[in-house]
Amino acid sequence: MFNESLNSATNGRSDEAINKGLNTVTNASDSLLTIDEVQKTLNRSRASVYRYTNTDTRNLNPPFNPKKLNTEFRSDQKDQLLFHPNEVARFAKDILRIKEVTVEIFNSPSSETQNTLNSILEELKAIRTHLEGKTDNFDTITNHLKDIDRKAA
Repeated sequence: MFNESLNSATNGRSDEAINKGLNTVTNASDSLLTIDEVQKTLNRSRASVYRYTNTDTRNLNPPFNPKKLNTEFRSDQKDQLLFHPNEVARFAKDILRIKEVTVEIFNSPSSETQNTLNSILEELKAIRTHLEGKTDNFDTITNHLKDIDRKAA
């Protein structure tokens, strides 16, 4: 009886730690987790994380298995196993039965690529505005010519 109450108390604390880990697990929508990060997030041993993982020595990218922790696509057997935060959250909730699993995704700080893309977007908006202005002028000229044709007929 004493062991049961001790186990339930320990499980309650590990659920809290896992929820905190899953809440702060990702800094960007495209960041993937390594085995070590999954281990820390789920509060499980490295061996148990490998046991949960959907891998196969004969198949580099096995089909999705809803009862396993599915990895991201790999192009080589030597590639490190990476996991999407949503997959880790799904696994924690559905298989490990951890309640109230949330994954928060934060915007990453602006990178040079992001700044370049924003500049391109601004230029495209300016071009569109300029072309729409030309289209309005073209429509005005076309309507004016149609009026002249009607008066001439």
